[in-house]
Amino acid sequence: MVVGGSNLPREELLEMYRRMVLIRRIEEQLARDCAAGKLPGPVHLYIGEEAVAVGVCRHLSERDWITSTHRGHGHFLAKGGDPARMMAEIYGRADGICGGFGGSMHVADFSRGIIGANGIVGGGIALATGAALAAQLDGDGRVAVAFFGDGAANQGVLMEALNVASLWKLPLILVCENNGFSEFSPTATVTSGSIAERARPFGVPFREIDGNDVIAVWQAADVAVRRAREGRGPSLIEARTYRTRGHVEYEVTFITEPYRDEAEVEAWRARDPIDRFARRLREEDPGVADELAAIDAAVEETMRAAVRFAESSPEPDPASARGQMFATAP
Repeated sequence: MVVGGSNLPREELLEMYRRMVLIRRIEEQLARDCAAGKLPGPVHLYIGEEAVAVGVCRHLSERDWITSTHRGHGHFLAKGGDPARMMAEIYGRADGICGGFGGSMHVADFSRGIIGANGIVGGGIALATGAALAAQLDGDGRVAVAFFGDGAANQGVLMEALNVASLWKLPLILVCENNGFSEFSPTATVTSGSIAERARPFGVPFREIDGNDVIAVWQAADVAVRRAREGRGPSLIEARTYRTRGHVEYEVTFITEPYRDEAEVEAWRARDPIDRFARRLREEDPGVADELAAIDAAVEETMRAAVRFAESSPEPDPASARGQMFATAP
């Protein structure tokens, strides 16, 4: 099936659609849970940005590494993380992927190469750089991907990572999800110049792409991951996208003045990455509509099963907290 200039197998296209829809349905459920007071803490939703995580992670195996952000549910699911155990983690339950101690901003699964989400802005960049160095030393072809936002692009650690990764030709892919806002501040008011071009002085290849086009993301990631696996060094991708939800779901309790125009939000909703991709698939092959509907139904059941799993999971034993804080001697 030829979509957007690509010639990807039909199964790959449908799997990208499935993963984007899975992220969307899980996040929509978390929005409802948050409004109902069912969650023990805040959530930062990935709604509107699904194409970035999915387009990049489709090139990665479980052995490759990713680091994430406070808006990290989408990265976790795109990399193949268990939706039920992620949901239980966000609920703060013992069967969560981190035993209920990490919560929404710290979902991780080392068995799948998910080093973890991070509440520190830009905190994952150095972790991914270290993982890329480890992969290089192992010599086994693994790569490391750091997802970070436009606000994190202003942290000094990005320049440090670009410098050392360029010098040592580390297998590192830096993916900036530029969603137009650093928390409540429009990016243009806090970020000078082009984020993508910050790679130029270090001799690192860079691309600025439409982050709401999963095919464009897939193609850019294909080039960057191949380069990294071949030992030719790092790349920087700036994906222009948009979060159609707020910075954090609880912001309605403390934001008294709107910080963005509703017309802007609606304009971006019209460019929704899932709707846009589904339309392109149907235009290429009208017969795919039944398959998309079947995927939608299966994903809905996966989401409901994840909720049931989380709700039935027990609270963590407070006595186990110490074991989460200190290493145990052999």
